[in-house]
Amino acid sequence: MIELGVNIDHVATLRQARRTWEPDPVWAAVESHLGGADGITVHLREDRRHICDEDVRRLSELTQVKLNLEMAASDEMVAIACATRPQMAMLVPEGRQEVTTEGGLDIVGQEARIREIVARLAGAGIVTSVFIDAEVAQIEAAVRVGAKVCEVHTGPYAHAFHAAGRDVESAAVQVELARIREAGEAIRGLGMRFNAGHALNYYNVQPIAALPGIRELHIGHAIVSRAVFVGMREAVAGMKRLMREAAAASA
Repeated sequence: MIELGVNIDHVATLRQARRTWEPDPVWAAVESHLGGADGITVHLREDRRHICDEDVRRLSELTQVKLNLEMAASDEMVAIACATRPQMAMLVPEGRQEVTTEGGLDIVGQEARIREIVARLAGAGIVTSVFIDAEVAQIEAAVRVGAKVCEVHTGPYAHAFHAAGRDVESAAVQVELARIREAGEAIRGLGMRFNAGHALNYYNVQPIAALPGIRELHIGHAIVSRAVFVGMREAVAGMKRLMREAAAASA
C-alpha cells in the first residue's frame, strides 16, 4: 500500500524567519502523524537554513512514525545520522545557492564514495535511500553501492504538468510519466524499493501515485502551504486520500 512521507522543512523555515521556537517541527510531525502520515522527512542542510541539529535529535526521539533524514553525502552528515539513528537516510545533492534540491544525486560519478557512506550507515542500522533522476545508469549504480531505496526525482514531471496547464494527457507530461514508470520498473527489477518525490502537489500527485509498484511519496511544500489555511492534520489527510484513491483505482 502506498505511503506518504511528509517533509516538514518549511515549518522550520517559518520558525527561522523570526529565530524563535515556534512553530515547532516536532508538533508538525505529531499533527502529520494524526493526519495519516506514514513517515516524516527533514533535510538537515550544511547551512542549517531551516532544520537544525536539535530538531533532528528531538524528532528521532519523539516521533512515532518513520524518520527519513535527507542529507548530503558528507562525513559531517554521516556522523549526525549515525548518532541520531533515523530509520532511513536519503542521500541528496546539495548546493548552497539552490532554493531546494535541484536534480538527482550523481552516483555514477562518485560510486566509491557513496558505497563507503552506504556501508557506514548500514553499520549503524540505517536504511539508505538515494535521490536520483530517472536514469538507468544511476539506478544500476544505486544497487552496486548497496542502496535499498531509490527515490525518483519527479521535478521534471511536475514542471511539465504545470506548463501543460495541468493536462495529464499532454505529450510532454506523458513522456515524463513514462520515464518515471520505466525507472520504477528497473528499480524494482533490481530488488530495491521504488519511491518518488519533488514538486508534487494536490493537482499532480495522482498520476504518480497510480504508477505500478510505487511504495512511498515524499511531499512537503504543498502540504505545509495548505496547512497555513486548513491545519497540518487536514492538509496531510487530504493528500493521503488523493494518493490512496489513485493507487486503488490503478490496482
